[in-house]
Amino acid sequence: MEPREFTNIRGKLNKTQKEISQLLGTSIKAIHSYEQGWRTIPAHVERQMFYLAFQRLEMSKKQKSCWQITRCPRSRRDQCPAREFKMYKLCWFICGTLCQGIVHRTWKEKMVFCRKCPVFQPLLKVASSHE
Repeated sequence: MEPREFTNIRGKLNKTQKEISQLLGTSIKAIHSYEQGWRTIPAHVERQMFYLAFQRLEMSKKQKSCWQITRCPRSRRDQCPAREFKMYKLCWFICGTLCQGIVHRTWKEKMVFCRKCPVFQPLLKVASSHE
């Protein structure tokens, strides 16, 4: 996650740096450092920010299930953790999913893939816009 994406999501959530630091369980100094680009945004913070945006902005109501968007075959879908945990709209949130038959073991590896996926694209639009 880029500093601008972090800042844009915080703005969309209508949270101050102090409020977002409390939500994320980190210091306000860390938040300031993320937004200035002085510190790399850790995977767990990135994941939480995208999750908060997804929930707050009610994106789940507007979005179809991942298997519908990607036309995932039933054989793969039935074996995927996204199905097991009923996270069809949050498939990007968990590692080990079977997106296009590939298991992404780490968050970093998964995010490279997810950023190109139409399931995750609406969140990226939120993160990149600064309305």
